[in-house]
Amino acid sequence: MSVEKTERMNQLYDYYQGLLTDKQRQYLDLYYREDYSLGEIAENLGVSRQAVYDNIHRSEQTLTHYEALLQLVHSEELRQKAYQSLNDYVSRHYPTDRALQRLVEQLFLIDND
Repeated sequence: MSVEKTERMNQLYDYYQGLLTDKQRQYLDLYYREDYSLGEIAENLGVSRQAVYDNIHRSEQTLTHYEALLQLVHSEELRQKAYQSLNDYVSRHYPTDRALQRLVEQLFLIDND
């Protein structure tokens, strides 16, 4: 499995885990967070490797579907890029304006609370 896919699934999981069933959360936690193999999950839960694979695959599709509908991760990525651009602009064009820099920091902190 690619690092990019793991990172993406972890991002989606962070945002949408509350919309998953307990079973889906358990499988995804073991697979993506604890780095268990399909075989290890199957053995620990007393199910077949195929059952684990199917559950994880469906859960990934569910997370992807939620993101397509709600776009929470996409919106957060856009906000982070905008904050970074604003911060870069202020730092470059107003390097001595501490009040403006504090306002940008406060804006970032408010949104990330």
